[in-house]
Amino acid sequence: MSAASFTRRHKKRKLKSEINVVPYIDVMLVLLIIFMVTAPLLNLGVDIDLPKSNAKSIEQKQEPIVVVVDAAGGYSLKMQDIPQQKVDAAVLTAKVSAFVKNNPEVAVFVAGDRTASYDTVYQAMVLLQQAGVEKVGLMSNSAD
Repeated sequence: MSAASFTRRHKKRKLKSEINVVPYIDVMLVLLIIFMVTAPLLNLGVDIDLPKSNAKSIEQKQEPIVVVVDAAGGYSLKMQDIPQQKVDAAVLTAKVSAFVKNNPEVAVFVAGDRTASYDTVYQAMVLLQQAGVEKVGLMSNSAD
């Protein structure tokens, strides 16, 4: 073999400077599908406005509805011109639903006893959501 024929063979071969992007596109499409499926599942739950520390009192045009959850798990309802009265879950839902339909801007608060279980307070918020209340505030005493 001559040196000239050897150099001619190497000159015929050209280096490819391409990147194969097909695997990257496949991975990107799989990730896109995963995010599209999981994104709607992240918004499940009850909407709750949690109170912040050192919060100032809220100025209201109307007197709010207050649902009191006592330590034993019972419910009491305090509405505008009605004194606080003990109610069960069905009566609570019916009265709050009727009042909120007539006054959609009224504020609704849950006042849970310190020793009441988390489940009982959460169930009160679920009952309020079933009654058509969109936002529920939690009441607390001031830290002073």
